[in-house]
Amino acid sequence: MIRRLVPGAVLSALFVLAALVSYVWTPGDVTGVDIASKLQPPSPEHWLGTDHLGRDLLAMLMVGARTSIAVALVAVGIGMAAGVPLGLAAAAMRGTLLDEVIMRGNDLVFAFPSLVIAILITAIAGPGAVNAIVAIGIFNIPVFARLTRGAALALWERDFIMAARVAGKGAPRISAEHILPNVTNLLIVQGTIQFSLGILAEAALSYVGLGAQPPVPSWGRMLAEAQTLTAIAPHVALMPGLAIVLMVLGLNLLGDGLRDVLDPRLRDLRT
Repeated sequence: MIRRLVPGAVLSALFVLAALVSYVWTPGDVTGVDIASKLQPPSPEHWLGTDHLGRDLLAMLMVGARTSIAVALVAVGIGMAAGVPLGLAAAAMRGTLLDEVIMRGNDLVFAFPSLVIAILITAIAGPGAVNAIVAIGIFNIPVFARLTRGAALALWERDFIMAARVAGKGAPRISAEHILPNVTNLLIVQGTIQFSLGILAEAALSYVGLGAQPPVPSWGRMLAEAQTLTAIAPHVALMPGLAIVLMVLGLNLLGDGLRDVLDPRLRDLRT
């Protein structure tokens, strides 16, 4: 439990801290061009080196972390805000037309590869961070709707829910007061996982030019710009690639650790 939770929390916190610090300080100008300093290797002056335009890579990664975290965080928020109420409604109205419509809508979204449709949406609506958020957020909705519905269905058969119904509480009130608090742990863990997937999706969209647009730095676009330079300056591609790997790894470890801590069934197995 601790072996996953602590490293995951530390890695995730480091990237969040770097993103926050970038609002007030970076080791270089991410919008300026210094051709004389281009493709320099790591040095005391530029800790991670410089890119093909002479920009400090550490500064680019710090601001890029801000972009990736913001896009993924808002996208997960969209998924939760829309998916959780849909899942609660489907569970409360199990077997009705509403339940069928919600679940078939989820199946329709799941029938298409999420990244391909995200690319299609951003290609139609235009590139940019806002459209990337919307595209990623849409595919978080059925994830949270299915998870919430599945967990809520099991709770609707419990004795304390029966008691609430006998007391005269309606389905919306029971869902808000009794069901939602009991599925929050699962939502937190799933939110962490979707957050890591959001980081990957944002990087992929930026890689193909459909994410955050210049001059805003993005890890995916940094990789795209460096793909022809790996033979002469491998650090230009290595640094953003490592940032993506470590960020996703940290979030996945954090999610696994939170699952171990918050899932009562796992706690029972350990005891």
